[in-house]
Amino acid sequence: MINNVILVGRLTKDPEIRYTMDGQAVANVILAVGRNFKNNEGETPTDFINCTLWRKTAENTANYCRKGSILGVTGRIQTRHYENESGKKIYITEVLAESVKFMGGKPQARELVEN
Repeated sequence: MINNVILVGRLTKDPEIRYTMDGQAVANVILAVGRNFKNNEGETPTDFINCTLWRKTAENTANYCRKGSILGVTGRIQTRHYENESGKKIYITEVLAESVKFMGGKPQARELVEN
């Protein structure tokens, strides 16, 4: 069977890294990926795709990318589910990234604003 995905899109927010109990780095990011057509209003629809990054890929992305950075992601689609507090099954579809390429150059550094 074949399960390959290639995406190029922009990060919708700064990546946040966390660590599993056994020390594995993981980051969940959302890529905004435009479709290759325009709708009746002349706008290009955008899909917001959940991607999960692991280990060094997660760390590098969190260290070097910010909201608006353009990423190329290759990976595979994965689905999972769980039951919420009310017993309803919640299904999640995401891309499990196998590699990430930084494509959009370094974003501008943000100025620190003190209150």
